[in-house]
Amino acid sequence: MKKNNCFSKYRNNYKRKIFLVAGARPNFMKIAPIYHEIRCYNRINPNNSINAIIIHTGQHYDKNMSDFFFRDLGLPKPDIYLGVGSGSHAVQTANVMVKFEKICLEKKPDLIVVVGDINSTLACSVVAAKLLVPVAHIESGLRSFDRTMPEEINRIITDSLSDYLFTTCSDANVNLKKEGIFQKNIFFVGNVMIDTLIRLKEKAQKSKILQKLRLKRKNYAVLTLHRPSNVDNKKTLQKILEAIKKINEHIEIVFPVHPRTIKQIEKFGLNKYKKSMKLLDPLAYIDFLQLYMNAKFVLTDSGGIQEETTYLGIPCLTLRENTERPITIKEGTNVLVGSDANLIIKETKKILKGNFKKVKRPKFWDGKAAQRIVKIVGEIL
Repeated sequence: MKKNNCFSKYRNNYKRKIFLVAGARPNFMKIAPIYHEIRCYNRINPNNSINAIIIHTGQHYDKNMSDFFFRDLGLPKPDIYLGVGSGSHAVQTANVMVKFEKICLEKKPDLIVVVGDINSTLACSVVAAKLLVPVAHIESGLRSFDRTMPEEINRIITDSLSDYLFTTCSDANVNLKKEGIFQKNIFFVGNVMIDTLIRLKEKAQKSKILQKLRLKRKNYAVLTLHRPSNVDNKKTLQKILEAIKKINEHIEIVFPVHPRTIKQIEKFGLNKYKKSMKLLDPLAYIDFLQLYMNAKFVLTDSGGIQEETTYLGIPCLTLRENTERPITIKEGTNVLVGSDANLIIKETKKILKGNFKKVKRPKFWDGKAAQRIVKIVGEIL
C-alpha cells in the first residue's frame, strides 16, 4: 500500500531519497547492510539511484557504543545527528518527534526506513505517518506478547503505521496477519543482523581481544545484562548475580558491562559480585563478535544476541521470561531461563557436560536480507 505522499510535487529531477534511522547500538548493525547494498544498487542503476541519508537520533550515545560502531561497520558519519539524549520514554519519544519532523519538512524524503523497536523507531514512524511519508519497518512482526515491555508497545505501533513490513521469520508473518496487516505489505526477507555478522566475521577473527584478555577459545562464557526488568530490581539482579557467581566456579564469566548495569550494581550495594566476573568496558562490535563467537556459551537478555548465537551455533541462555524471537528457541540455540538461579545453573551444567540441543539456521538467515530489501525498495519507489 503506497501512500499519497504530501511531498510528491517536489520529486521531479532528483534522486529518490530515503532516510535510514538509527538511535541505538543494535540499530547501526541493521542499517549498515542496507546502506552498503544501496551503494551497490546505485552502481548498477546510475540513472535511477537512491540517496540514502543516515539519521542518528542520539537516543543512546557512548563513544564505545556509537562511534566505534560506525568505524567497524564501514558506515560514514551520520548525515544528520539529532542529539536527543536520554530521558523518560515520553520525553525521549517527544524530543525525537519534534526534531525529526523538522528534518522531514526540510529534506522531504520519499521513504523512511526504521529498524528494531526502540523509542526512536516509534517516534519517527508516527511523524512519518502524519506527514504521509511511507514507512518501511525492518524486523516487523516480532512479538513477546508482554506489554510490560516498552519495546513491545513500540513494535506494535510501528507495525500498525508501516507501509512495508520486512520480516525475519515465518512467526513474524503470522503475527502480522493476525493483526490485520495485508499480505501484500509483508515481505519475508531474512535477518539483516545476520548480514552484518557474516560480513564482519572474517574481520572479527583477526581481533586480538582474546589474547589481550588472556582467554582460551571455548574456555569461558560471555554475559550481557542491561534490561530494566533485570537490573532495576535489586532482588532480581541479585538472583542473577548469585547464579553467575556459582557458574564462575566452573568456567570464567566475561562481562562487557553496560553503564546502566554497573550503576545499578553499585546503587544496590552488590559490589561483592564484581569479583565473580571479568568485567570489561563496552566493546566495539568487532572485538565483541570475536569474544562471543569463541565462547563456550552466552548468557544474555539481549534480543540480537539470541539471533547471532543461533546462527553461530553457540548455546545461549536468555535471562528473560519471554522472547520476541521464538524461532531462536524452536530452531536455534536459545533457552529461556529468566532470573531463576537454579534453572540458570541447571542449564549451564547441561552445556558444560555437552548435553545441548541440536539446531538449524532459520530460513533466509543467509547474508542476503539487505539485498532482498533494497531490491523491493528499488521497485516500490
